[in-house]
Amino acid sequence: MADFIQQLVEGLGAGAIYASLALALVLIYRFTGIVNFAQGEMAMFATFIAWQLVQAGVPFWLALGATLAIAFGGGMLIERVVIRPVEGAPELALVIVTLGLFILVNAAAGWIWSFLIKDFPSPFPGGALDAGGVHLSYSTLGVLGVVAVVMGLLYILFRYTKIGLAMRAVASNPASARLLGIRVSGVLALGWGLAALVGAVSGVLVAPVLFLEPTMMGGVLIYAFAAATLGGFDSPVGAVVGGLVVGIAETLAGAYVGVIGSDLKIGVPLAVIIGVLLFRPQGLFGRAAVERA
Repeated sequence: MADFIQQLVEGLGAGAIYASLALALVLIYRFTGIVNFAQGEMAMFATFIAWQLVQAGVPFWLALGATLAIAFGGGMLIERVVIRPVEGAPELALVIVTLGLFILVNAAAGWIWSFLIKDFPSPFPGGALDAGGVHLSYSTLGVLGVVAVVMGLLYILFRYTKIGLAMRAVASNPASARLLGIRVSGVLALGWGLAALVGAVSGVLVAPVLFLEPTMMGGVLIYAFAAATLGGFDSPVGAVVGGLVVGIAETLAGAYVGVIGSDLKIGVPLAVIIGVLLFRPQGLFGRAAVERA
């Protein structure tokens, strides 16, 4: 029983990381209707900036704050320079643009920092709590806490601030929001900036667990897509729940399903994506699209 609970705890820790990147995917989709395939690479690039600042002697938490600010500004810049010129284009064109951004950011990171693996400091202390034979690492508890704080701050932003109200209005109906005097283009840029910031948090959480190099977010992005698909691409709460469920599912499958093991765990999120698209395309918390005849 203790071993099963241990696997659940580890799955929650992994799922929280997937949830943080899935949140970034959902934020962009809610405001622009775009599935950003470059979200993981943007998070990776921001993590490299944090690493560079730390290497330059900047204290970790100060470097993290500066990185989040840079990521926020970078996300707004990408929306203005890359996305806005193709606003209203066919969905295939938007997919190609984000895939091109994926390649560009990945190549830029490799050119600037090389493709060699680098160590990234963990923001959490080492060690673990021992409760009835179950080890709760401070890293896992920290990751869960960070995701909970991010989710809480987003809830407060959307629910209790004028900016959040404007963002909700744009996400619901951009045309009506524009008639009400809301500057839709500014809100869309703000949405991209916010998603880039949340993605940067995900990158900083991933790097100490895996490694820091330009391809580190590739696998995480697949799990994040599965989480967003399961929870619903228009539901931030669904992204968090989906991330936790996917994390637990792939951990338990790797531990107890002999055929899968640790080598085929990547098949779990793919199975989740296919299953959800077949039986509930809008996800567990998403709303089905309604079209008037």
